[in-house]
Amino acid sequence: MPKFDAQGVLPAIATDVHSGEVVMLAYMNAEALARTIETGIAHYWSRSRNKLWVKGETSGNRQRVLEIRTDCDQDAIWLRVEVEGHGASCHLGYRSCFFRRVPVGEAARPELELAHTGEARAFDPGEVYKKDT
Repeated sequence: MPKFDAQGVLPAIATDVHSGEVVMLAYMNAEALARTIETGIAHYWSRSRNKLWVKGETSGNRQRVLEIRTDCDQDAIWLRVEVEGHGASCHLGYRSCFFRRVPVGEAARPELELAHTGEARAFDPGEVYKKDT
């Protein structure tokens, strides 16, 4: 059985099933995990909004889950997914939420770099997430 933390969640790491790239880290509660298992579509628990959400429900960038694994302590989940829609998991429009790189082995500096030089956004978040008024 999964071991949820004191807030009732556990981290869920999503990787692209084809490339192996980490595309997202989010959290799941028991309901999110159960719905993910049942539907094959990634569901998560939003800690900031305090509600269940389906990845891609607004953007169309759903994560179709092909495999679910848990770690040896059963306190983390690994989802191997195919990203639908624009092929992006990041709400800022990038393929992966991990698009920034921290330089290693250099004097500490505050600037982050794009992990993939010249990587363009897969979609414009201003267009995708605009609110109807």
